[in-house]
Amino acid sequence: MPGILLGDIFPNFEAETTIGTINLHDFLGDRWGILFSHPRDYTPVCTTELGRAAKLSEEFKKRGVKMIALSVDCVEDHREWIKDIIAYNDEEPGYTLPYPIIADPNRHLALALGMLDPDMKDQEGMPVTARCVFIIGPDKKLKLSILYPATTGRNFDEILRVIDSLQLTATKRVATPVDWKPGDHVMVPPNISEEEAKDLFPAGVCKRQLPSGKNYLRYTPQP
Repeated sequence: MPGILLGDIFPNFEAETTIGTINLHDFLGDRWGILFSHPRDYTPVCTTELGRAAKLSEEFKKRGVKMIALSVDCVEDHREWIKDIIAYNDEEPGYTLPYPIIADPNRHLALALGMLDPDMKDQEGMPVTARCVFIIGPDKKLKLSILYPATTGRNFDEILRVIDSLQLTATKRVATPVDWKPGDHVMVPPNISEEEAKDLFPAGVCKRQLPSGKNYLRYTPQP
């Protein structure tokens, strides 16, 4: 992502949203955050994504993650579009979308955050916003970024899975292997010695024997 690297302080900004003007860092407070962008209001893939994100909002809340979306239209359009999203989800009248949507009609944020998809244009020939995912830690540092093209919808179950991994590895000296899910065994990083591993992981460490004879595949129950 141009200008934003893992470990960088995520840029702060003020923006108009469906809940009023927000300052991003103030909005997030001391919690984790996810900012996910969308190409346009009233578009099919975006509607399914925002609906799915709303359905999973309690899962994000359980993990202490504040959600905020972005689309390159004005607040008034966002508010009308939300009615379609609520209808798509078959929610009851009076339901409120559980996260705000940032308005970015001039694409200032999309440009500053490296979100534009040059291969996809709107009816006016302007590049649309790609489907970015930014996970921001309580320290306001960028912990993960994923960039999807406008034509590919995201998997929000996978986003929850990576948040579980990020939050676990932020507090425990472990790594998570391929396809890991909460409760699975985790891996002992290479920078932990055999002696240190015995102290850190009293549940035990098992090793996978390999032709190289190098004992770098070390597993332990999730702490």
